[in-house]
Amino acid sequence: MMNLAVRVLSEERLIHTLGVADWADELARHHGLDPIKARCAGLVHDLAKEMPIKDQLGLARRWDLLCYTEDEQNPYVLHGPVAAYWLEHFYGLEDADVLAAVANHTLGRPEMSLLEMLIYSADLTESNRDFPKVDNLRQSLYDDLEKGTLDCVKHTLIYLKEGKRPIHPLTQLTYDDLQRRINFGT
Repeated sequence: MMNLAVRVLSEERLIHTLGVADWADELARHHGLDPIKARCAGLVHDLAKEMPIKDQLGLARRWDLLCYTEDEQNPYVLHGPVAAYWLEHFYGLEDADVLAAVANHTLGRPEMSLLEMLIYSADLTESNRDFPKVDNLRQSLYDDLEKGTLDCVKHTLIYLKEGKRPIHPLTQLTYDDLQRRINFGT
């Protein structure tokens, strides 16, 4: 996976990707998850990120990856599903856990697996990220992956609201689901 990331990504995107892979590996080890799957998902989560938006949208249409009208209105959210499809169908990646983590790392989804939570959150909080309260989010993730992920989703929702940016239904559903899981232990 490392060779693929090096071939496809710009230097700047590769630095971010390596940060995600390292942080995902550390969090996985700390929380008793598979560090190999975590590192693998971290290395390939942004493979389609630098693909031209019109190409991402075209592939998402062709591969039937558009699930919400918001996907077409804001195609910047499509790089995860496009990368997962690309990895499965053109690079032969068969690990459903890794593919789901790649596909859902931008918006989240209800009933995310722990690996999906880990990649979603590592993408936001890897060591090259620098924004107010990022250290608080990192500590929250280290203390409790599920609660830390909820904090990351909440941070994203606040960021979008403050910037008057649209909130994708999946991100709101992710927040609602995590809150329910934590509050009711389901």
